[in-house]
Amino acid sequence: MKYSEAKLGRVFVLRLEDGEIIHQIVEKFAQKKNIKSASVILLGGADKDSRIVVGPKQGRVLPIEPMEYILKDAYETAGVGTIFPNDKGEPVLHMHCVFGRGEDVKAGCIRRGVKTWYVVEAIIFEIVGSKAIRKLDSKTGFELLEPRVNFRKTELI
Repeated sequence: MKYSEAKLGRVFVLRLEDGEIIHQIVEKFAQKKNIKSASVILLGGADKDSRIVVGPKQGRVLPIEPMEYILKDAYETAGVGTIFPNDKGEPVLHMHCVFGRGEDVKAGCIRRGVKTWYVVEAIIFEIVGSKAIRKLDSKTGFELLEPRVNFRKTELI
Protein backbone atom coordinates (compact mmCIF):
# COMPACT_ATOMS: atom_id res chain seq x y z
CA MET A 1 0.00 0.00 0.00
CA LYS A 2 1.18 3.52 -0.74
CA TYR A 3 -0.38 6.60 0.84
CA SER A 4 -0.05 10.26 1.62
CA GLU A 5 -1.95 12.56 3.96
CA ALA A 6 -3.88 15.65 2.88
CA LYS A 7 -6.76 17.91 3.98
CA LEU A 8 -10.13 18.94 2.60
CA GLY A 9 -10.32 22.27 0.79
CA ARG A 10 -13.19 23.86 -1.11
CA VAL A 11 -16.42 22.10 -2.02
CA PHE A 12 -18.10 22.73 -5.38
CA VAL A 13 -21.67 21.87 -6.43
CA LEU A 14 -22.13 21.40 -10.19
CA ARG A 15 -25.09 20.76 -12.45
CA LEU A 16 -24.12 19.41 -15.84
CA GLU A 17 -26.45 20.16 -18.73
CA ASP A 18 -28.06 17.92 -21.34
CA GLY A 19 -25.55 16.42 -23.76
CA GLU A 20 -22.40 17.45 -21.89
CA ILE A 21 -19.65 14.81 -21.66
CA ILE A 22 -19.11 14.29 -17.94
CA HIS A 23 -15.34 13.80 -17.73
CA GLN A 24 -14.63 16.68 -20.12
CA ILE A 25 -16.78 19.17 -18.18
CA VAL A 26 -15.44 18.13 -14.77
CA GLU A 27 -11.82 18.31 -15.96
CA LYS A 28 -12.35 21.74 -17.57
CA PHE A 29 -13.98 22.99 -14.38
CA ALA A 30 -11.09 21.64 -12.29
CA GLN A 31 -8.59 23.37 -14.53
CA LYS A 32 -10.51 26.68 -14.42
CA LYS A 33 -10.79 26.58 -10.61
CA ASN A 34 -7.19 25.35 -10.17
CA ILE A 35 -8.32 22.13 -8.48
CA LYS A 36 -5.27 19.85 -8.37
CA SER A 37 -6.79 16.95 -6.42
CA ALA A 38 -10.34 16.05 -5.40
CA SER A 39 -12.89 13.37 -4.78
CA VAL A 40 -16.11 13.50 -6.80
CA ILE A 41 -19.58 12.04 -6.36
CA LEU A 42 -22.16 12.14 -9.13
CA LEU A 43 -25.77 11.25 -9.83
CA GLY A 44 -28.22 11.84 -12.63
CA GLY A 45 -28.84 10.46 -16.07
CA ALA A 46 -26.59 9.02 -18.77
CA ASP A 47 -27.77 9.33 -22.36
CA LYS A 48 -28.03 6.86 -25.21
CA ASP A 49 -24.73 6.21 -27.05
CA SER A 50 -22.63 6.93 -23.95
CA ARG A 51 -19.48 4.78 -23.91
CA ILE A 52 -18.11 2.98 -20.84
CA VAL A 53 -15.19 0.65 -20.19
CA VAL A 54 -16.58 -2.55 -18.66
CA GLY A 55 -13.45 -4.54 -17.92
CA PRO A 56 -10.53 -6.28 -19.57
CA LYS A 57 -11.22 -8.83 -22.29
CA GLN A 58 -9.00 -11.44 -20.61
CA GLY A 59 -8.49 -11.01 -16.86
CA ARG A 60 -4.79 -10.57 -16.06
CA VAL A 61 -3.43 -11.10 -19.57
CA LEU A 62 -0.98 -8.41 -20.75
CA PRO A 63 -1.29 -6.21 -22.63
CA ILE A 64 -4.64 -5.28 -21.14
CA GLU A 65 -7.33 -4.90 -23.77
CA PRO A 66 -10.37 -2.98 -22.46
CA MET A 67 -13.94 -3.89 -23.37
CA GLU A 68 -16.35 -1.10 -24.25
CA TYR A 69 -20.11 -1.00 -23.88
CA ILE A 70 -22.35 1.58 -25.54
CA LEU A 71 -25.55 2.46 -23.68
CA LYS A 72 -28.54 1.78 -25.91
CA ASP A 73 -30.92 4.18 -24.13
CA ALA A 74 -31.09 6.62 -21.20
CA TYR A 75 -29.93 5.18 -17.85
CA GLU A 76 -29.99 6.32 -14.23
CA THR A 77 -26.43 6.75 -13.00
CA ALA A 78 -24.42 7.21 -9.81
CA GLY A 79 -20.67 7.30 -9.48
CA VAL A 80 -17.57 8.08 -7.48
CA GLY A 81 -14.19 9.22 -8.65
CA THR A 82 -11.02 11.16 -8.06
CA ILE A 83 -9.23 14.01 -9.77
CA PHE A 84 -5.43 14.04 -9.76
CA PRO A 85 -3.02 15.64 -12.23
CA ASN A 86 -1.20 13.63 -14.86
CA ASP A 87 2.54 14.08 -15.41
CA LYS A 88 1.78 17.22 -17.49
CA GLY A 89 -0.10 18.80 -14.57
CA GLU A 90 -3.53 18.44 -16.22
CA PRO A 91 -6.43 17.36 -13.97
CA VAL A 92 -7.66 13.87 -14.86
CA LEU A 93 -10.97 12.47 -13.62
CA HIS A 94 -11.01 8.74 -12.90
CA MET A 95 -14.61 7.79 -12.24
CA HIS A 96 -16.60 4.59 -12.17
CA CYS A 97 -20.38 4.65 -12.35
CA VAL A 98 -23.28 2.26 -12.24
CA PHE A 99 -25.96 2.61 -14.90
CA GLY A 100 -29.45 1.20 -14.46
CA ARG A 101 -32.52 0.94 -16.65
CA GLY A 102 -35.22 -1.38 -15.37
CA GLU A 103 -33.52 -4.68 -14.61
CA ASP A 104 -30.54 -3.87 -16.87
CA VAL A 105 -27.52 -2.73 -14.85
CA LYS A 106 -24.04 -1.90 -16.13
CA ALA A 107 -20.97 -0.58 -14.35
CA GLY A 108 -17.77 0.87 -15.69
CA CYS A 109 -15.30 3.69 -16.18
CA ILE A 110 -16.71 6.79 -17.89
CA ARG A 111 -13.44 7.77 -19.62
CA ARG A 112 -14.67 6.87 -23.13
CA GLY A 113 -17.46 9.49 -23.00
CA VAL A 114 -20.66 9.45 -20.97
CA LYS A 115 -23.20 12.04 -22.08
CA THR A 116 -25.51 13.79 -19.63
CA TRP A 117 -29.18 12.90 -20.08
CA TYR A 118 -30.93 16.14 -19.12
CA VAL A 119 -29.08 16.61 -15.83
CA VAL A 120 -26.19 15.29 -13.78
CA GLU A 121 -25.33 16.62 -10.34
CA ALA A 122 -21.75 16.45 -9.13
CA ILE A 123 -20.11 17.40 -5.85
CA ILE A 124 -16.36 18.03 -5.94
CA PHE A 125 -14.47 17.84 -2.63
CA GLU A 126 -11.08 19.48 -3.12
CA ILE A 127 -8.07 17.78 -1.52
CA VAL A 128 -5.28 20.18 -0.53
CA GLY A 129 -1.71 19.43 0.46
CA SER A 130 -1.38 16.41 -1.80
CA LYS A 131 1.43 16.04 -4.32
CA ALA A 132 -0.06 12.84 -5.76
CA ILE A 133 -0.05 12.46 -9.54
CA ARG A 134 -1.16 9.93 -12.11
CA LYS A 135 1.88 8.23 -13.68
CA LEU A 136 1.78 5.98 -16.70
CA ASP A 137 2.54 2.39 -15.73
CA SER A 138 4.33 0.66 -18.61
CA LYS A 139 3.20 -2.81 -17.50
CA THR A 140 -0.57 -2.15 -17.45
CA GLY A 141 -0.86 0.96 -19.62
CA PHE A 142 -2.88 2.63 -16.82
CA GLU A 143 -2.20 6.06 -15.38
CA LEU A 144 -1.76 4.92 -11.76
CA LEU A 145 -2.05 7.16 -8.72
CA GLU A 146 1.34 7.81 -7.11
CA PRO A 147 1.00 9.49 -3.67
CA ARG A 148 4.58 10.95 -3.70
CA VAL A 149 4.41 12.74 -0.33
CA ASN A 150 4.83 10.89 2.98
CA PHE A 151 5.40 7.81 0.82
CA ARG A 152 5.33 4.62 2.86
CA LYS A 153 5.00 1.00 1.96
CA THR A 154 3.28 -0.96 4.69
CA GLU A 155 2.19 -4.46 5.44
CA LEU A 156 -1.33 -4.92 6.68
CA ILE A 157 -1.55 -6.77 9.96
